[in-house]
Amino acid sequence: MGNPIAVLGGGSWGTALAHLLAHAGHDVTLLLRDAAQAAHINAHHENPRYLRGVPLHPGIRAVAGSMGGPEQAAALEGVGILVLSVPCQALRAALRGLAGAVPPDCVLVNTAKGIEVSELVTAESMVRDELPGHLSRYAVLSGPSFALEVASCKPTAVVLGCRAERLGARLREVFSAPWFRAYSSSDVPGVELGGAIKNVIAIAAGLSDGLGFGLNARAALVTRGLAETSRLGVALGARASTFMGLSGLGDLMLTCSGDLSRNRQVGLRLGAGETLNAIAASMNMVAEGVKTTQAVYRLAQQLGVDMPVTTAMYGVLYGNVPPREAVQALMSRQLKEE
Repeated sequence: MGNPIAVLGGGSWGTALAHLLAHAGHDVTLLLRDAAQAAHINAHHENPRYLRGVPLHPGIRAVAGSMGGPEQAAALEGVGILVLSVPCQALRAALRGLAGAVPPDCVLVNTAKGIEVSELVTAESMVRDELPGHLSRYAVLSGPSFALEVASCKPTAVVLGCRAERLGARLREVFSAPWFRAYSSSDVPGVELGGAIKNVIAIAAGLSDGLGFGLNARAALVTRGLAETSRLGVALGARASTFMGLSGLGDLMLTCSGDLSRNRQVGLRLGAGETLNAIAASMNMVAEGVKTTQAVYRLAQQLGVDMPVTTAMYGVLYGNVPPREAVQALMSRQLKEE
């Protein structure tokens, strides 16, 4: 058996990664809150709430318990890698709850794609605040990867952001499987920000499609969205080249065009006339881009970075700007060099 690995979070992505890691030969424990959900996974090797009908590797062991509670603490004993697969806005509380339960030499691999609204920081900063002893063993996994396709063993490539290159090389091996290829990058800010901001652009692309503006408009939004993502990333210390890779351009292409994207679905439904409250109430999974739009907009304002697509989406989501008016305002901006 390979590495003892725990995955925190029983949503679609946490479950898919547990399935992947079990297939790669590792001893995998899936930590979640719902006892009935854990029992069903253990008995039937399926997560009916998030991946109904997808058979899971029988080696996955699901454990239910409160965050950092005795059940989770016991399950974390001897674990070498902890995969953090909880929504970005809930991550700080999760890290705080795990203090004292995570083994001192454990590697943390975050998979949430977002920016914390309250503090305007990514997951690495949350780890620095809440579990500082683990900061040197922190990594983030990002890239074009729908959970359903990973759980269905369809070919996928991702990138692991890790400042420690030797650890990044080790994690590449841990997360690799015949259908899942992992690259590594030392540009943690770039990998984190690419994965977060693309969700904002995906809402914009979905909104444009929902309004019936066509493929030309979508391509323009995606391209200019990538440009503003890179501008903010560089201002926050990332390398511009990272945004041309899997966590930038790759994830952006997938999320803006694939109908499995929750953020694209939010945009499509807004463009069709639904309200944000109605959309949120009907979804059983988090669309990270809604909160991330607020965080990215505020960061851009603080740093003086021009982000017109993000500004337009902020107006739609938080300023009651009609979707059609927001997209048309983008088209009427002052002309300039690309």
